[in-house]
Amino acid sequence: MNSLITRKGLLALLMVLSAAVGLRGQNRPAAQTITLKDAINYALQNKADAAKAKLDVENSEYKIQEVRSQALPNISANGGLTYNPILQLSALPGQVFGGPVGSVILAPLGQKWNSTAGISLTQKIFDQSVFTGLKAAKSTREFYQVNAQLTEQQVIERVATNYYQVYVQRENLKTLNETYANTEKTRNIIKGQFDAGLARKIDLDRMNVNLRNIETQRTQLKNAVELQENALKFYMGMPIDTPITLPDTDMNIKPLAIEEAPDVTNRAEYQLLQKQKQLYYYNKKAQEAAYYPSLSVTAGYNYIGQGPEMPWFKKSADNVYWSDFSSISLNLHVPIFTGFGTRAKVRQADIELKKNEQDIKDTKLSLDLAYQNAKVQIQNSLSTIDLQKENAKLAKEVLENTQNNYKQGLATLTDLLDSENSYIQAQNNYTSALLDYKLAEVQLIKAKGELETLKK
Repeated sequence: MNSLITRKGLLALLMVLSAAVGLRGQNRPAAQTITLKDAINYALQNKADAAKAKLDVENSEYKIQEVRSQALPNISANGGLTYNPILQLSALPGQVFGGPVGSVILAPLGQKWNSTAGISLTQKIFDQSVFTGLKAAKSTREFYQVNAQLTEQQVIERVATNYYQVYVQRENLKTLNETYANTEKTRNIIKGQFDAGLARKIDLDRMNVNLRNIETQRTQLKNAVELQENALKFYMGMPIDTPITLPDTDMNIKPLAIEEAPDVTNRAEYQLLQKQKQLYYYNKKAQEAAYYPSLSVTAGYNYIGQGPEMPWFKKSADNVYWSDFSSISLNLHVPIFTGFGTRAKVRQADIELKKNEQDIKDTKLSLDLAYQNAKVQIQNSLSTIDLQKENAKLAKEVLENTQNNYKQGLATLTDLLDSENSYIQAQNNYTSALLDYKLAEVQLIKAKGELETLKK
């Protein structure tokens, strides 16, 4: 009786678990079909690198405002309250207070309490560093705008590269799945023949070993596909647990115009270094500004209260006296000798400028090299694709013929296994050639400065 109850309990538990698994499968969102265009636009909206580059552009406006504030008047209010427990005694001539000539009187000056309140203004009339800073701030904005453009291109390149790698891994997995299905059918035929005494056990064992080997490769490739998809979703800024799928049309071979090397001065990498050169130039000018005199005006108006008690809310009847005072001054600063410190800073800035010029020359060479390499890779990949496509087609025909011949007893098991391996290798070579072409295509589009076209 207890055994019957236990079996019933286990059956009920299994039914509950099966229902839970079924509900989990139903609640899982369907895989999104992501084209390359979708992936790129999603990344530009969600990837942290792109968002930070946009924030840098926005922040450059605030930097301009910060520098501009130095050319505007600065106004501030000030106030204070002072208590003097012990007043300082000053030695004064005695005759001033009616004493004998030559005598000295120690008299306290000031009051126990003092309170001041006022407003001050400072305006720079001429300061070369401020004028240079304003020009540098505008160049900083342009620098971050170009940097945002370069960051966008880097995001597009990473997404496109990983997108095509996912596609190729999936194509290789399709080949293994197809091969596994065909091999399993052949294994089942051999098993039926073996059970009927028409096939050798060694043939059945060889097919089982081959089937397990393909299953192992398939498991490894499934993991590789998942890892590559996770990398793609990371570069897109997409939640890693989001299921995705890729359409087949994205690996179509499209003809590309291969002309003379493009003008690298239009590339974001080159323009960014040019903007950086401007910033180094203005940095040098800012250091040289220390040689120039500066002129400013300051003005202030203050109100002071003094007395034996805290002056707040007190009047002359309380022996607290209030008075105002004001001042306006013109300030001139002329640098004469700074211990050669300014000269050292100017020369350091000049070195940074010269280093930047070397970076520009080197970058121009590297951009030209990248274009030439991409062009060569495109041409080689096109030839390889045609060759491997025909080879894969031929390998499939050989496999199908060998399978038919094996069923009719006209081919050996070794021939069948060799033709399967040849088909897998030929198909993988074809998809690898496709990947090489698409990666070279990305590099060629990048070299031409046209990566933005991939998002349209």
